[in-house]
Amino acid sequence: MPVTGPSDLYGLALERFIPERTALVKTLRADGRREEAQRAGTLRKPSVAAWAVNQLTRTQPKAMAALLAAGDALVAAQAALLDGKGDARALRDAVTAEREATDGLVEAARGLLSGAGQELSATTLERVADTLQAAALDEDARAEVKDGCLERELRHVGLGAGGLGAAAAASPSAPKRATRKRGDAATTGDGDGDGEQRGRDAEERAREEQERKRAERERAEQLEAARHAESDAGRVAQRAARDLETAQDRRDRAAQALHEAEQALAGARERARAAEEEHRGARDQLDGL
Repeated sequence: MPVTGPSDLYGLALERFIPERTALVKTLRADGRREEAQRAGTLRKPSVAAWAVNQLTRTQPKAMAALLAAGDALVAAQAALLDGKGDARALRDAVTAEREATDGLVEAARGLLSGAGQELSATTLERVADTLQAAALDEDARAEVKDGCLERELRHVGLGAGGLGAAAAASPSAPKRATRKRGDAATTGDGDGDGEQRGRDAEERAREEQERKRAERERAEQLEAARHAESDAGRVAQRAARDLETAQDRRDRAAQALHEAEQALAGARERARAAEEEHRGARDQLDGL
């Protein structure tokens, strides 16, 4: 597709981003639109996961709309439960709906090929899923995803407003898209601009490598935290199971006691009835004398 503006870059195949960005910068400069050219030159090539989410946003609008609706329903269900107006089943149903919407989009992402012509890795697909969940549950993340120009994957980082909130860039220190000041880049001619562009590309590649390593470290930390959380949850579940067993035992004993009491009551009633009949018989015999 022809590139007529910066947003078009994010709909391209990943390997075309940098050459098309360079061409766009040259076109804008030739048209005398130097400030726009300068801004276009600062656009960052998206990570593979962010690129995949951009393609989903642009090619799967109905599925994305369903995901966002499921996210809204999940936030509402949890808020209602926290306010004492909802129930656990409604929350479980909302969680299931959000997960199914996410899984469907991740499955669609499996059909995409990276810039190297390879299928997306399992790690990349996990980051796609994280980003989709963040968009479903967090308004700021949703705003970043909806225009199809995401540069870095996002992740849902825990409870926030309404009980399900905050999302953050996968690399917290990664800079946001920004407009450089006029003095930050030379504008004396295309040759200088191309050299500067190559320098920016090299810096970008180095930055991406640093961010990749940082993301791997963060992933390892998250995995360790998840393992601890799973262990803690396991202990809580064991205690709950013991409590349930104790409660069931008490209930069974109470049920047995009730059964015995009912039997005793039935026996007492039968004895009372027999005694009453015997009394009537004795009274009748007395009256006949």
